[in-house]
Amino acid sequence: MATVAFRVLGPLEAEVDGRQVALGGPKPRLLLATLLLRPNTAVSTDVLVDVLWPGSPPRSAAANVRTYVHGLRRLLDNRIEHRPGGYLLRASPEEIDLCRFEDTRDPDLWRGGFLDDLPPCDEFEPTRARVTELWLAAREERLRAGIDRGEHEPAIAELRGLLSEHPLREELWQLLIHGLTASGRRADAVAAYTEAARVLRAELDTTPGPELLAALTPVCQLPRDLPDFTGRDDLVGELVGLVSDRDSPTVVVLSGPPGVGKSAVAVRVAHLTRAAFPDGQLHLDLAGTAPTPRRPMDVLPELLRAVGVTDLPRTLTERAALLRSALASRRMCLVLDDACSAAQVAPLLPGAGGSSVLVTSRVMLPDLVGTHPVELDVLGEPEATSLLAGIVGAARTNAEPDSAAAILRFCGRLPLAIRVAGTRLAHRRGWTLRTLADRLRDERRRLDELSVGDLAVRASVGLSYASLPEDAARAFRLLGLLGPVRWPGWVVGALLDRDTADDVLDLLVDNHLVELVGPDRYRLHDLLRCFAAELSERDDKAVDRVLSRYLDRAAAAAAGMPYFGVLPVVSDPDGDAVEWFDAERHTGVAMVSLAEAWGFDDHAWRLAATFAPYFDLRGHQDDWRRTHVRALAAARRCGDRRGEAIILRNLGQVALYRDEYPGARAAFTTAHELFAELRDDRGAAVALAGLGSVLRILGEHDRALDRCHAALGLFARVGDRHGEAVVRLAAGSVWLALGCLAPAGRWFTDAYELCAAIGDRHREAHALKRIATLHQRRGDLRAARDHLGRALTIFHELDDEHCVGYTNQSLGELCLRSGELTAAGDLLTTALARHHRNGDRRSEADVAELLASLHETRGDGVEARRHAARAQVIRALIGTGRTDGSPENAPRTGPVITASSP
Repeated sequence: MATVAFRVLGPLEAEVDGRQVALGGPKPRLLLATLLLRPNTAVSTDVLVDVLWPGSPPRSAAANVRTYVHGLRRLLDNRIEHRPGGYLLRASPEEIDLCRFEDTRDPDLWRGGFLDDLPPCDEFEPTRARVTELWLAAREERLRAGIDRGEHEPAIAELRGLLSEHPLREELWQLLIHGLTASGRRADAVAAYTEAARVLRAELDTTPGPELLAALTPVCQLPRDLPDFTGRDDLVGELVGLVSDRDSPTVVVLSGPPGVGKSAVAVRVAHLTRAAFPDGQLHLDLAGTAPTPRRPMDVLPELLRAVGVTDLPRTLTERAALLRSALASRRMCLVLDDACSAAQVAPLLPGAGGSSVLVTSRVMLPDLVGTHPVELDVLGEPEATSLLAGIVGAARTNAEPDSAAAILRFCGRLPLAIRVAGTRLAHRRGWTLRTLADRLRDERRRLDELSVGDLAVRASVGLSYASLPEDAARAFRLLGLLGPVRWPGWVVGALLDRDTADDVLDLLVDNHLVELVGPDRYRLHDLLRCFAAELSERDDKAVDRVLSRYLDRAAAAAAGMPYFGVLPVVSDPDGDAVEWFDAERHTGVAMVSLAEAWGFDDHAWRLAATFAPYFDLRGHQDDWRRTHVRALAAARRCGDRRGEAIILRNLGQVALYRDEYPGARAAFTTAHELFAELRDDRGAAVALAGLGSVLRILGEHDRALDRCHAALGLFARVGDRHGEAVVRLAAGSVWLALGCLAPAGRWFTDAYELCAAIGDRHREAHALKRIATLHQRRGDLRAARDHLGRALTIFHELDDEHCVGYTNQSLGELCLRSGELTAAGDLLTTALARHHRNGDRRSEADVAELLASLHETRGDGVEARRHAARAQVIRALIGTGRTDGSPENAPRTGPVITASSP
């Protein structure tokens, strides 16, 4: 069959085997175009006649259609077929440029206007309008990306050309203004806005929308500067100079205890330097002290939209890179308030340009490199006295200096406490300062006195609550039962035993009784939650509905994770599943606690087990252990032996990761006994595989091999080839630990071939990594590097950051052995920090020894001894030395078992 190509995105064209076909006059071209817009679908002769002779067809119309079809069929490899009452053009989507464009949105497929060599036709108009809109949207997306990359001038020129054809499209004007502003052409941007307003007024009698105006006006999100801000003059002056006079990004981290005034200082400095940042000032509350701090993945869209970027990529890395590109050509001031960690802040920082960032945090962030740390303390005595006098009046403080000093002492000169105390005095003119000082003197009452006043809050909330209809009032009360957790919107429906309750949720949000804190993420403010809890009565069924529906969603997501247990095998992680778990991590942990608190033990252990594959993928070992300790007790309370076995198996795995070998051994052993008792061969095999890994690390190689062979037999019995691959890798690792490279190679090669055959890319990568270790042992560093590179590519594609880190460690060791000391230092230093953060002490010791060797090679004896001492201390704590010589001593050798859907 000939190769045929059809093109409608421009003049109508057809090619057969690469040669353009002469299609004839307007009538056969109109007929072909009509068939192309409905490929592989019969088009009636009546429709074709209406297209060819709109309004007045000749008597011979049907015969003429047959003639045109005959001619076209001969030219186009018999692609047109007769059907009862009409004709059908047979073509695949790849053969029609319109279909390819609808699939790829690639504007480069267009050669001109849609069918621009054919006369207007009502039959074509809906398609023309739709694909032209898609084409414009694709062009806009490409132009926006170009502007964000700094390619301003080509984008501006192209936008002006598009606007000459589509002058009423506000999105194009918005992009033009954005491009002009980003390139520093502020005056031209203003002129463009003026022209857009003129055109819209003349043609549509309307004004530009808010998005168009926002593209022109610098954003200023700063909260109000405190009018009675007191003290810290030297610090504020220093920070103003630091953030204003820089051509490169400046990041200041303000840290200190709660209530010390970090946010007040940051906001004041940002206000004082507004003139230095003509492109705007952004303010974000990162909620670092909340039960669930905001994730960079959730914060980045807010930042990107504020700088005019609306097309958001899906991954954190891409979003962070896009923000850096957008800030590179701007001078903006960012206030990132209440941060919890460097990891939360790092993706939000500019990489180039003249922007500055003020970060506030209750903890110091030493690992946020390249910053200017500032630690705030309480106010000095003169400043504290001035703040109190400014609130209550200097006459009152001067009249009772001793009592004023006592109040400041009882407040610890903490700005927040002084402000609360001063506010109480300012509203109680009949009180003396001594009255409040005496009330504050009793430490048991002091925090009660340094309070805004619960009664006032309760009365205020009560007014809003009283106005709610019954469904909304009941939902509000029930939400108080969930504790301090951020929940998705569907939870309200579950509490009310409805499929959906969006109307109730919207009403609660509109009444400011529920706070929207992220994409489909809500919470009750702590004080509102306390108020709701006071009103609520115990409702086990409502909480059970929330937990049951949450477990259903978690189980569905777990089915897309790259591990196996009693769920179906998935070799590659599903992006939506991982994204779901990323968003639900903290909520899931809270739901386990909620289930335990309410006595729903079956839900508690199943939820914990369902999250285990995700905790493994992301290395969230603290969450893993915390939930599973609770889950083990829950499974035992409800007498679920299978649940107990699953949780013990998973606890064994996390203990193995954390080098807690006695605990891992006991957990795997008991899990195996329980699975065997239940005649669960797969579960027993998984537990044996984990036990084999522990025994290998402890040097009990014969026993390790016995467990591997037993596990292999069980996996073969149940037909689990993925499990067989795991055990083959484990057995090969035992032979490698024994120094028997030939049998190790056979086991690893068998595992690799099996993984490739069954499409298990994750364990295929692990096999490549083990084979790389063999090549390294044999001195073939080139082959080792090649296999590690292939493994690293797979781990990156699977978004497995945990294994990427271990593979980079192996590459670092290879670089060290081959004399590439700079690359080795970078890779090993990163690996050391990652292992320390993840609590992988054994691997931390391995990397420390490698760094000691690196520094010794460089002649830096001090650093060499420091790293060697670190490794020695860690190994002493572990209680065992290296047993297998590989850089990865606690591998993910066993699969995580998850709970089946209830």
